[in-house]
Amino acid sequence: MGFRPSYLGHVNLYVRNAERSKTFYEDVLGLHCYHYRPGWAAFMSADEEKSHEVALMQIGDNAPLQQKGQVGLNHAAFMMANLDDLKESYWRLKEKGVKIDRIVDHGLSLGIYFRDPDGNGLEVSYELPREQWPRQEEVFAADVVGLGKFPGPWDEEMKAQNTSAAQSAAVPA
Repeated sequence: MGFRPSYLGHVNLYVRNAERSKTFYEDVLGLHCYHYRPGWAAFMSADEEKSHEVALMQIGDNAPLQQKGQVGLNHAAFMMANLDDLKESYWRLKEKGVKIDRIVDHGLSLGIYFRDPDGNGLEVSYELPREQWPRQEEVFAADVVGLGKFPGPWDEEMKAQNTSAAQSAAVPA
């Protein structure tokens, strides 16, 4: 199928300050910067064989931030090679003081969600090899989410998050 792309090439994100965002993406995610032009953009990549996977385009300090629930990009996910690398990413986020929004066991993957300095949604995630997925169709169905295949340092945080969500659901509207 020639009309079908072979992969997603890059995500272009608007940021208030390209230098601040460049530093965040280097420091927190370890991305490489192939080109930085102050006051304009930074082109970042996890895969140094690619010119960029994320373009951070500066639009100014007074630009309005994206609002929760606004139509547009929800988040960009960076995939980790294995569960140990995801654990390292978790500890790095904690060490750098990055607020974790939520951690989700999707059944076939575990995602740690957070935001960059401009509120752009980001995720670091590990996905099981396809042959280890709980099923091959309807892979995000409710009965395959939260199977506990991803034990790690986030267990207490996930437990607290799930308890809080259950309590919120139990409160009548």
